[in-house]
Amino acid sequence: MAGCGELFEKLIEIVARLRGPEGCPWDRKQTPESLRKYLVEEAYEAYEAIERGPVEEVREELGDLLFLILMVAYIYQEKGRFSIEEMLEICAEKMIRRHPHVFGEERAASAEEVLARWQKIKESEKSGESSVLGNLPRSLPALQLAFRLGERASRVGFDWASAEEVLPKLREEWREIEENLGGASRELLEEEIGDFLFTVANLSRKLGINPEEALKKSLEKFRRRFVAMERFFQEQGRSLREVPLEEMDRVWEEVKSREESGR
Repeated sequence: MAGCGELFEKLIEIVARLRGPEGCPWDRKQTPESLRKYLVEEAYEAYEAIERGPVEEVREELGDLLFLILMVAYIYQEKGRFSIEEMLEICAEKMIRRHPHVFGEERAASAEEVLARWQKIKESEKSGESSVLGNLPRSLPALQLAFRLGERASRVGFDWASAEEVLPKLREEWREIEENLGGASRELLEEEIGDFLFTVANLSRKLGINPEEALKKSLEKFRRRFVAMERFFQEQGRSLREVPLEEMDRVWEEVKSREESGR
């Protein structure tokens, strides 16, 4: 098999061919703006492949993501904005600069110490940035963004000391939702629910649990159990639309019980 450098060059040549005069009409039409959604999709496909575990799938999805990144970078190179070499050089310099305990004389005894030092170096690089919250993408999934914002704030001590200390705040936010259910405006209820979810995200963080991943697992569990319940009635020739709620609840509990007993 060819070396990494040779294969990397081959990928760039493929991108250049696709973007060239005799290349692919679809690829030639693309812009960084049009490819943004595909970057997100490919990143999530790689994320899910890692979550599922098959190495062949992980290998393929990471390759797809890398190719798309090169495609976007090549378009910027075409426009004379920056070259792929500049992008790689800046990335390499940044990684070396942010790991002085590896590439320099400093030493770090723990991952926590590395993280604290990384943040200080990053802040010094972005001297014009006034907030310790940094530049987290606003387009992140909301629960993930909540988790990361709480994480950033905690680095300067703006945090609860323990997960147990978050619980009174969680109860307070829940009470505010209950109190406003009677006749509050949609905007106020939206705000209160948002506050409650943000507090849940912070409780998750204090417990060492990523709320985005926890919610995805719960959604998958709901999907699995709902489909099993649906299949039960389909085998009887019945649609869920004609099944009373009480009967659906009974079958749901049976599906749940079978699943939990087989765990």
